Amino acid sequence: RMWRQFGDLDICQPAHGRAPAAATGIKRALPDAIVFAYQGDGDMTAIGTAEAIHAAARGEKIAIFFVNNAVFGATGGQMAPTTLVGQTTTTSPWGRAPEQAGYPIRMGEMLATLEAPVYLARVSISNIAKLNQAKKATLKALQIQEEGRGFAMVEYLVPCPSGWHMTPVESL
Repeated sequence: RMWRQFGDLDICQPAHGRAPAAATGIKRALPDAIVFAYQGDGDMTAIGTAEAIHAAARGEKIAIFFVNNAVFGATGGQMAPTTLVGQTTTTSPWGRAPEQAGYPIRMGEMLATLEAPVYLARVSISNIAKLNQAKKATLKALQIQEEGRGFAMVEYLVPCPSGWHMTPVESL
């Protein structure tokens, strides 16, 4: 299988939020390539929401691997569009309040309302059994790309011990 040959791998690092647009361009230029994007929750559900939704709506033949830790983990643990109601962050120390910040964006549910996506999955990595489910979902999304069937997204629910101010074990 092509996606198991790591020697044929290349990388493009687009601007924050623009991974689906860049992946679309690469796939259209190289239609036989397996193309995927790796996005965090702030990247995909904040600045990149439009790119993700429209790539899914068009049925672009790409996969998005969406890592959701419910905070802007790389920049200090600020509230993200996916932060849960009541969840505390550095910018919401009393917890996310829907009347002020709105409700969390549920990207999988939004994309599920569209006709074109071929595969949407939400998985967790909280224990070995769930890691195995995540691996299967990842492989399925890649197989869909290998077969040229259309848009796929796997959302990984992951901990952020530093952003959540917890130990790694507590965060699981």
